[in-house]
Amino acid sequence: MSKKFISLLLLSQLALASLVQANPSNLNPKLQVFANFLGTWEANFKMMDGNPSVVDVTTWERALNGKAIRTLHSINDGMYGGESLIFWDKAQQKIVFYYFTTADFFTRGHIEIIDDYKFVAYEDVSGSDDGITQVKSTSTLQGKNIVVSTAYLKNSKWTEPEVRTYKPSTKQVKFK
Repeated sequence: MSKKFISLLLLSQLALASLVQANPSNLNPKLQVFANFLGTWEANFKMMDGNPSVVDVTTWERALNGKAIRTLHSINDGMYGGESLIFWDKAQQKIVFYYFTTADFFTRGHIEIIDDYKFVAYEDVSGSDDGITQVKSTSTLQGKNIVVSTAYLKNSKWTEPEVRTYKPSTKQVKFK
């Protein structure tokens, strides 16, 4: 066999492998609801406390042979970022996740599916310097956008929900 043929064969196998990996039908059936969230998204929003505007870029992807969803996100080109793994926990019989941040704290929680386009995440926060101990966020796929409403339990009091709209993006998640 010629080197050219072997190279073409290898390239075609790599292309096929990437298509199979990206195919939402290869997700655990319990995670199939997230298939429409796969991809890269971007939200631009102003901070309530008068700080400069924020650009949040997030990527949702199939992970661990479809047994998990991996999300990455970065704010303002890596000023802050985080990574999550979302998966079906057989013992708890629910979707759970862990979220790790560049700010030296992490969260763990569970997700309740409302319908094919909406879910609610409940998080317990460990190590936050801001006094945040819990987070509740509702994500809704609306047309080609994801609308996320988030409230924080901060110093034993829930904040007003912050609403952000994420649109499809070609930007990259960045970590410094």
